[in-house]
Amino acid sequence: MAQIPTSLVTAGGLVGGYAAARWTGLRPLGGVVLAAAGTVAAREWHRRTSPTTTAALTTAYLAAFAGSHPLAKKIGPWPAVFTAAGTMALAAYAAADR
Repeated sequence: MAQIPTSLVTAGGLVGGYAAARWTGLRPLGGVVLAAAGTVAAREWHRRTSPTTTAALTTAYLAAFAGSHPLAKKIGPWPAVFTAAGTMALAAYAAADR
């Protein structure tokens, strides 16, 4: 069975969550998208890495989401989301996808 590239899942969760919330006006829907992607990624991390790495990547995913909010005030919402998604994708790739 092919491995799911968690770098794409996490980036997609951050971008997709923001897009869903913004375009529908339903912030909880964005949270559902974000949580679903995080759950898929965490399950894959648990399957192929250590518990420590899984915890670190899960924390990084949550930090990327939280950090995009104050960053959006400085550089705008879409650039902040793409920055957070790119940073998280790099972390997931380096720690779990290689």
